Amino acid sequence: MKNNKIVIYIGILVVGVLLGWLLFGGSSKEGTDHNHDAVAATNQMWTCSMHPQIMQPEPGDCPICGMDLIPADGGSDGLLADQFKLTENAMALANIQTSIVGKGNVEGNTIKLSGKIAENEEANAVQVSYFAGRIERLNVSFTGEEVRKGQLLATIYSPELYAAQQELITAASLKESQPALYKAVRNKLKLWKLSENQINQIEETGKVKENFPVYATFSGTVTEKLVEQGDYIKQGQPLLKIANLNTVWGNFDVYENQIDRFKKGQEVMITTNAYPNKEFKGKVDFIDPVLNTKTRTVTLRVVLSNKDDVFKPGMFVTANIEGSTAKNEDLLTIPTSSVLWTGERSVVYLKTNPDQPIFEMVEIKLGNQIGNEYEVVEGIFAGNEIVTNGTFTVDAAAQLQGKKSMMNKEGGKVMTGHEGHLGMDNNASNKESDHTNMNERLKVSAKFQEQLKAVFNAYINLKDALVKEDSKSTSANATTLLNKLNKVDMKLLSDNKAHNHWMSLEGEIKSSATSISETSDIKSQRDHFKHLSSHLINAVQLFGINEKVYVEFCPMSDNNNGAYWLSKEEKVINPYFGEAMLTCGEVKQVIE
Repeated sequence: MKNNKIVIYIGILVVGVLLGWLLFGGSSKEGTDHNHDAVAATNQMWTCSMHPQIMQPEPGDCPICGMDLIPADGGSDGLLADQFKLTENAMALANIQTSIVGKGNVEGNTIKLSGKIAENEEANAVQVSYFAGRIERLNVSFTGEEVRKGQLLATIYSPELYAAQQELITAASLKESQPALYKAVRNKLKLWKLSENQINQIEETGKVKENFPVYATFSGTVTEKLVEQGDYIKQGQPLLKIANLNTVWGNFDVYENQIDRFKKGQEVMITTNAYPNKEFKGKVDFIDPVLNTKTRTVTLRVVLSNKDDVFKPGMFVTANIEGSTAKNEDLLTIPTSSVLWTGERSVVYLKTNPDQPIFEMVEIKLGNQIGNEYEVVEGIFAGNEIVTNGTFTVDAAAQLQGKKSMMNKEGGKVMTGHEGHLGMDNNASNKESDHTNMNERLKVSAKFQEQLKAVFNAYINLKDALVKEDSKSTSANATTLLNKLNKVDMKLLSDNKAHNHWMSLEGEIKSSATSISETSDIKSQRDHFKHLSSHLINAVQLFGINEKVYVEFCPMSDNNNGAYWLSKEEKVINPYFGEAMLTCGEVKQVIE
């Protein structure tokens, strides 16, 4: 009986356990699965297949192109505050490439210098008048005119010379009795550059000439007219500046940390935008022994043969010089394509994990540019892996994820399309964000800002011409920009820091604008416009133009590498695609 009760109790226990499993086991699993899915959904980020820098916490439309967002791979678990991760899909679409930083990997050590053609001062001369008087006729009509030695330049009426001729005629009649007086009068006329034949003619005819000619004493090109017909001139007064342009100087600025790389006699290869397919040989003729304390540079001079009149004074040229360095094996270099430069800072993107696409912005200090490489003074080390292609796209992704970036030194969330463009609202948070994104403003005069504003306005006209895909107008506006740039007075910058920044930016802006003005191919113009925009953005950030300016960005331009431009309005009108993708892009920064 007792055994039967035990069997019954065991049976009841088994049935209870079975019923409990049936009632609660499945729901527990279901709850677990449900919670897991909820967590996964909470951590899921969404991106755009065409704009991989877009990262949203929920599905929806791309704020740039309107396409449906797709799930992004992986999350950001385990990342440090300034690190961010890109999807493999984003890496592939944007063609983002990385390289290992190494020492001594420069192919040779060619250094590129920018400079200008100038007249050869050793071959210059000033044509003067050797007697006072009034210019009755000036035979030189314009600057740039060629003159030859012995050519008649002007005819002058001189009261002093008129009186001296009368003295000669009187002295000639007394030369037997007063030979010393006769000789003194003749010598006086010789000092005024009258020839023996002219003096003898006056003496023989006994007639006084009212107007005397002035002949060129050397050959060359008139570079400046210092007088006009009808002017009264003094003895020894300059009439014309004449330059012999058979040889010219190429003057190049060398920074003080580069001086030890150059020496007299080094071979130089010169190129110019006027003749893009030609190279001209020269040698270093002179290195200024005195450092310019304002620009921290010395002048390196190259004498160039110009018998074919190839070089024009004022023309911009580039010199490629093989720099002499004994420490090439210790040189740490990176490709120029890996560097984003804001004028204040140089930055690269470091790949922090060799197995995953995790990146972080790093500020670096650069040395010389050697060919297509930059020397790195500090910031990264040999063995680091950095982004060398698609750097703009990585930078855009950093901005949109609120990480440190080229335009955002401190980090912080940058608004996307659903949240409104940067600077759209006037609330305090937006204003704070604007100031966070701005580089430190340098203090310059209002007059300099006005001159820079004229350059900016010419740039806007150029940008609008690219939007309309009008290559002819684009080229014309680039020429206008160059004219405005030439009127910017660098002497207005008394601060050394501002002076050095502008000197560097001016050369880059001028080079890009010149390239745009000299081509009618719209694609080539847009390629140069990218570089022009980059440097002008830096200039406006650093110096200001007393006007609100919008910095806009399109990640799809430049073969998905991305490119910036400046605008006077928030509305995005894309100069890189025109009608094809007129509104592709977004505001990245507002410069006040």
